[in-house]
Amino acid sequence: MSERQVVVIGAGTMGRGIAMVAVASGISTVLMDVDRRALERAREQVERHAPEAARALTTTTVLEQAVGTASLVVEAVPELPALKREIFAHLERSAPADAVLATNTSTIPIAEIARACERPERVVGLHFFNPVHRMAVVEVISGERTRASATERANAFAVALGKDPINVRDSPGFVANRLGLLLGNEAMRIVEEGIATPADVDKAARLGFGHPMGPLQVADLVGLDARLNNLRSMHALTGRAELRPPTILEELVGEGRLGRKSGRGFYDYG
Repeated sequence: MSERQVVVIGAGTMGRGIAMVAVASGISTVLMDVDRRALERAREQVERHAPEAARALTTTTVLEQAVGTASLVVEAVPELPALKREIFAHLERSAPADAVLATNTSTIPIAEIARACERPERVVGLHFFNPVHRMAVVEVISGERTRASATERANAFAVALGKDPINVRDSPGFVANRLGLLLGNEAMRIVEEGIATPADVDKAARLGFGHPMGPLQVADLVGLDARLNNLRSMHALTGRAELRPPTILEELVGEGRLGRKSGRGFYDYG
């Protein structure tokens, strides 16, 4: 089915990116966030990149108002399990019974989020990549109790946005982050040990392996605070030592060096 109205919860980097590609694809979209300034920034971004589609975007700070007529909801809040479960409990009470409830989580198992719901069969993962308007792949993750129709609708939605979905069985980190987090951690530890500079580590990935961006450039783009949350989540879920956040990452975040969004990370963006 074509979705009658899509709602995105969270107007951060990922949420506003998802909303932007949705309206650019001709889909009526509501973007909800408790932070009015975040909503203003999101609208400014949409008007810059898709000015003719901006009228298809509605913003609100009230969750119940946002999802009352939704057919598909995409949660895109920070990678904090308790926060996501709290939101999904609200979504189940407020969204129509036939609405698909999707999470943009990049590391947390769908079953962990869906346990906040009495009807976990309509909960599915829709993991977009940053920047959303440029990255073609979307992970569609089915939990143990996700019904086939919810997975089918999530796939159809991704295709409607011009994305190329891959289907993944529920597991911490899914596919992309099991690969990307390990590469990023090793890159950070190489810098931490003084073996090479960030620029040379990234050059090795680009020129040696054909990556379009180096792992430290990617980390700065995603946000070092977001990367730290992802690693803490993955380490807690798996217990794997190689997924423990590197000391250099903890230090940079502690100093407020969060990557592109703060002007400094592994690189300076002044």
